Amino acid sequence: MNARVEDPSLWNNTDEAGRVMRERGRLSEQIDGVKRLERDVEDALGLIELAEAEGDADTANAATADLERLAAEAKKREIESLLSGEADANDAFLEVNSGSGGTEAQDWAEMLMRMYSRWAEQHGYKVVLTEESAGEQAGLKSATIQISGPNAYGWLKTESGVHRLVRISPFDSAARRHTSFASVYVYPVVDDKIEIEVNPADLKTDTFRASGAGGQHVNKTESGVRFTHIPTGIVVASTQDRSQHRNRAIAMGMLKARLYELELSKREAVNAATEAGKTDIGWGHQIRSYVLQPYQMVKDLRTGVEKGNPAAVLDGELDDFLAASLASRVGATRSEASAKAQ
Repeated sequence: MNARVEDPSLWNNTDEAGRVMRERGRLSEQIDGVKRLERDVEDALGLIELAEAEGDADTANAATADLERLAAEAKKREIESLLSGEADANDAFLEVNSGSGGTEAQDWAEMLMRMYSRWAEQHGYKVVLTEESAGEQAGLKSATIQISGPNAYGWLKTESGVHRLVRISPFDSAARRHTSFASVYVYPVVDDKIEIEVNPADLKTDTFRASGAGGQHVNKTESGVRFTHIPTGIVVASTQDRSQHRNRAIAMGMLKARLYELELSKREAVNAATEAGKTDIGWGHQIRSYVLQPYQMVKDLRTGVEKGNPAAVLDGELDDFLAASLASRVGATRSEASAKAQ
């Protein structure tokens, strides 16, 4: 990669040069991260040895805590090294839709959107709101964000599915316990180098006024654009920009990304993410339960991972869930490949 960057002819094609620079940066970060881990582990072990020789328990305990932190980081990088899918390194679109249940479900959809936004921000990813349809009283009917950063799609791709919330409803004057559902759908942002053909005859196009806050221009002009891909039933929309022309381009990019993800699923024979986005948003289809009452628990129904602090999870602490589902998915893929080989 360094040699390619130093080749003057590369810069005749700015798109290719940008791709090479991004790939070099990604590889450099991975290599530097492993080298730093090695140095930090060596330093911590040396500090423990010195502290034990001098009978300094506090220093030894601090160095041991550093080792535990480094072990967790190494585990994360080990999982990250498994993100070798065709689109794993890409940015991601993350779409949330409320299930039946009116305001209660719409509030839950907004909580999920906040959870993923917080997770992304904590990991240094950039978050841009692409489309939002506000609920009548509170929350969201639907919303889509673009999460940009290394391996964004790879980390989030197993989050597609139905998420279930159990709590005392803040909208119920009788303070009864309610169960709410919302669906999450994750698909990769398509790189410029990936060619996706969309037949204009297969598209139904609608324009509409953006709802909610956004200034007089947003509310008075039909700047929002919605595409319906008739053969697949895929629907995408953008209200991100004040310009209808720009929203049309954004929505087309989202549609191509959805079609690409669909093709990836067929090619890889891994249809779980696609099917999760199509199932009923209700009982029997959930991948994770978030229980706030009568006890405190978040449980992933696919991997069995549990957390007793739902507030922290809803504030973006998702790494354990993501790592377990990724490891499970990679393991299943490898087992399938081994069985085919045999």
